[in-house]
Amino acid sequence: MFSRTFAVLSLLSITSAALSADNAAAVEVNGLHFSAADWPMWRGPHGNGIADAPQSPPLRWSETENIVWKAPIPGKGHSSPIVVGEQVILTTAELDPPVQAVLSFDRKTGRQRWRSDVHRGGLATKGNIKTSHASSTVACDGERLIVNFFNDGAIFTTALDLEGKQLWQTRVSDYKLHQGFGSSPMLYDALAFVTVDSHAGGVVAALERATGDIAWQSPRPEKPNYPSAVVVHAAGRDQLVLQGCDLVSSFDPLSGRKLWEIEGATTECVTTLITDGERIFATGGYPRKHMQAVRADGSGETAWENKTEVYVPSMIARDGYLFAVQDGGIAHCYKSDTGDEQWKARLEGTFTASLVLVGDNLFATNESGQTFIFKASSKQFEQVALNKLGSDVFATPAICGDRIYMRVAAGAGDERREFLYCLGE
Repeated sequence: MFSRTFAVLSLLSITSAALSADNAAAVEVNGLHFSAADWPMWRGPHGNGIADAPQSPPLRWSETENIVWKAPIPGKGHSSPIVVGEQVILTTAELDPPVQAVLSFDRKTGRQRWRSDVHRGGLATKGNIKTSHASSTVACDGERLIVNFFNDGAIFTTALDLEGKQLWQTRVSDYKLHQGFGSSPMLYDALAFVTVDSHAGGVVAALERATGDIAWQSPRPEKPNYPSAVVVHAAGRDQLVLQGCDLVSSFDPLSGRKLWEIEGATTECVTTLITDGERIFATGGYPRKHMQAVRADGSGETAWENKTEVYVPSMIARDGYLFAVQDGGIAHCYKSDTGDEQWKARLEGTFTASLVLVGDNLFATNESGQTFIFKASSKQFEQVALNKLGSDVFATPAICGDRIYMRVAAGAGDERREFLYCLGE
């Protein structure tokens, strides 16, 4: 999967050379190599939430157990951390004065290495309670950091070098705020893909990562929607796929040619699409609640569908099965070809963060800071551990190099503070 993406991500193995040998294992995908010790973009190196083996993150932690370091994060954001070489990188926003920034922390110590203020002023004044002014996760190609922000009525994509210096900035599209904006860039070949859906219309755009020039773009309906596009290898070819605006859409990543599109998913979606190689799995929450398997061959056929609401947390596909956690805290396992439910189990709390798979274990973190670890088994629900950290979590953890990097908040109101944790044995 992502053969051309890994040609660029192979550079990450160079930046990781300074890490300890046990964290710098090479992974080969389609004849290309990159570092399994890095987590370079939203949902990891494959864009599917699955960590590359071998990884041995801790299964138990607390404020006093298995904390390698803890660093304060100024401001507020819901973006997930990425991990590249010796840096852990995320976005944040502050209101007084108004600024949207990218922060870098030292991977070994948690010390803040640098800060780059991308936008000063231009912050919106409303949005859903679950959104922030810094909800998009950064992506890294080994040379540049690519980041999206909603600012001053538009979506801007900005490139920084690995020391935080701005290289270019592109105004991608107007944006009319409804719930919020959180779409993260996806990297492939020499391109960065950005999706913008709103009542003002929008685009799926491919930007040249070296210059910020728009290589191609495709218009979108005038409807609100929130997912990140992702490149998957399905039905024998690489496809850039996106759901929402009442559509499931597939594009050729390099040319932008629309491969296929069906009326399927509901209007407002959040999750990032996944595949089992034959089907694309879409989920939505408004106005229609559904989970849907669409054949990826362009036939327009829906293989199966149910009324399960998995609105915000993205799912995991593995070995012919789907694993999902509903926003309301119910975990499910389905057979991916038929949709037959294998089991379901009630967890605790409300979930916004997406699932992460490491080896045979699934990590699911709820909004109150509880992380449920359970087996990726089709036979039954088997909980491995339950951990608690902080009181407020919306970001998905990055798990790589035997470490877990979590964005966690504690306190409420004026006393709310965010922290970046590194967890390890």
